[in-house]
Amino acid sequence: MNAETPGAMRLNKWIASQGIASRREADRLIADGRVRVNGVPVTELGVKVDPATDTVEVDTGGRSHVYVALHKPRGYVTAVNPAPGEPKVVTQLVDIPGLFPVGRLDKDSSGLLLLTNDGTLTTALNHPERHKEKEYDVTVDRPIPDGALQRLADGMPLMGERTRPATVTRLAPDRFTIVLTEGKNRQVRRMCRKVGHEVKTLVRVRIDGVKLDTLPVGEWRNLTAEEVAALKAEAPESGRI
Repeated sequence: MNAETPGAMRLNKWIASQGIASRREADRLIADGRVRVNGVPVTELGVKVDPATDTVEVDTGGRSHVYVALHKPRGYVTAVNPAPGEPKVVTQLVDIPGLFPVGRLDKDSSGLLLLTNDGTLTTALNHPERHKEKEYDVTVDRPIPDGALQRLADGMPLMGERTRPATVTRLAPDRFTIVLTEGKNRQVRRMCRKVGHEVKTLVRVRIDGVKLDTLPVGEWRNLTAEEVAALKAEAPESGRI
């Protein structure tokens, strides 16, 4: 733990940001001695952790784990509770309490979103070194040239660093799929804008081995045992942050 570093953040905020528990629930977990930082139990509220160096482990109390694939509609925010003036959040679409989204999908996009109450897996899958594959079906405002698609595939300067190489496949003059192994904020939209195009529709169709397939918009399903096992096998060992 290092509260002096620029990247330090409150422990309860980090737990909430990883989709493990709300801040209030995180405070209870900390007070109950069910959170360890670098192997040491922490019970003091207000402790800060450094996301670059600290390892956090959270005992969620042996809850039965649930793993869900949701076809997120456009207009819904990837959050647990609605903010003032923002009544539609993805957890309202799944009638199972206590689930948290794994990663994000912006309000204007639709497609596959995973939700779970497994904090360990959520932490592992959200880890910046995880590099899980995420595939998107993209339609832009007009036909996009081969050269622009190649720039998307090669990577480009974006938000202060270069994007990782991507796999891009043309589907139509104005439509293509792109497979990313990183998750910058609104990355596909920003990349398309860099090559002179605006995204009209953006649908995430795959996260690693979990596919959207024919799941209707707004509906959800439980992940199969095989899908869960594959996600766990491909994830880092635990909650290194």
